[in-house]
Amino acid sequence: MNHPGKCRNLHGHSVKASISIQQEQLNDQGMVCDFSDIKDCVEAYIDDVLDHNFLLHKDDPIIPMLTENNERFLALDEHPTAEVLSKMIYQHLKQAGFNVAQVVLWETASAHACYRES
Repeated sequence: MNHPGKCRNLHGHSVKASISIQQEQLNDQGMVCDFSDIKDCVEAYIDDVLDHNFLLHKDDPIIPMLTENNERFLALDEHPTAEVLSKMIYQHLKQAGFNVAQVVLWETASAHACYRES
């Protein structure tokens, strides 16, 4: 919404995420954590919240029409950019108990956004 370029038009993305978890010490199996635990947590979040969902800014004028037609959407306080989606995934993992260092979200092979807290 309000973007001056072609991304102002309705469009979707398939993305790839890179997630970094950090710990001071390894667990008794010699790992920071099991990769499958991270994968299960992220996949559940993506399936429940992001996948096949219309992500919009909360002020988008199309929302009343979507509501009227019982269409699935998620109204966000911020624009649904790769940066914001990286932050959402980061915060979900952190709330799930992972010590997240960063989440990188790739929109294309050459375009990505990274979220990390200092």
